[in-house]
Amino acid sequence: MSAAQARDLMELAHGRREGDRERLLLAVADLCDASPEAARPELRALLDDVFMSLVVEAERHIRRSLAERLATAAWAPPSLINVLALDDIDIARPVILNSPLLQDQDLIRLLVEATIEHQIEVARRPKLGSKVVDAIVDAGEPAVMTALANNSTAQITAAAMTRLVEASKRVASLRSPLARHPKLNKILAEQLYAYVGEALRSALCERFQVEAAELAPQIHAAVASASGARADFVVERDGEREDMEDRLIAKLESAGQLRPGYLVRALKEGKLSLFMSALSSLGGFSIVDLKRACGAPDPEPLALACAAVSIDRSAFPDVLMMVRELNEGRPAGDAAGGKRAAGAFNRSPENAAKIFRDRIGGAD
Repeated sequence: MSAAQARDLMELAHGRREGDRERLLLAVADLCDASPEAARPELRALLDDVFMSLVVEAERHIRRSLAERLATAAWAPPSLINVLALDDIDIARPVILNSPLLQDQDLIRLLVEATIEHQIEVARRPKLGSKVVDAIVDAGEPAVMTALANNSTAQITAAAMTRLVEASKRVASLRSPLARHPKLNKILAEQLYAYVGEALRSALCERFQVEAAELAPQIHAAVASASGARADFVVERDGEREDMEDRLIAKLESAGQLRPGYLVRALKEGKLSLFMSALSSLGGFSIVDLKRACGAPDPEPLALACAAVSIDRSAFPDVLMMVRELNEGRPAGDAAGGKRAAGAFNRSPENAAKIFRDRIGGAD
């Protein structure tokens, strides 16, 4: 790195202009891309700290730019890649699809921890390994299996292919991609033939050079077994996004990167549940108590919780405004309540946390 580059980075690090943080992140990424030294193990921990520190409070568009830049980088900090893979789907997508740092165990973890949108991107990943393929088939999520069936580069074993064809009996969206799949064999094609429409039947007969009359028994058997059967539909699982947010908070906390500024970022992005999950982790409060505080007739309980995790007094009016916008105007309160809320920031964090627990925790 030249002296001029070092000087530019220092100016960006101390800068307060809009866009300085983004320029600093991308400048460091460019520097690492250009230097083989970035892959050295002794530098990995330092880069991890630098990037995580900058990303945690970064705006959405900055995280998206960084995800696109790091998606194919072999030198990128693995913990940062895993955090970006759990971010909103438009940020996570390039990382899930392309990052060489996501190993099979990481991808399987995403299948368990992330939303269906994230799982679909895992299923679309080029050259997906057979262990991940088996995990997708085991889970049996229709939309994710359909994305897998459309992935011609995935390492789908004969056993997994058989299970996908069997699943197509109840999951209609699997039939078309399976009929075109390069790993479909004649035996499985005869089974699939019974489940598909006329156009796909013709395509299967042509591809495997069989006569339609030979496959009539499969059709009759399928019709007989289909009575009373129902198609599967993709339904969002209750609490799915909240569970993923909790795991993201846990990753940030374990990396020592969960800070009060993250709460403000969550609210700016309209994520009240993420705000409460982060506040719960930082302050050791229960989610139930924080929901009570956010729905209270007075803003003081929320102010006490924020003071307990050292949110700046000057930031609280914006925090309160954003919580109200996301929570149907609550916590409510008049000017007197606003003064009591301001008084919470005159207390030490420990004292504010104790009063919060005494008042809200004793509300049962």
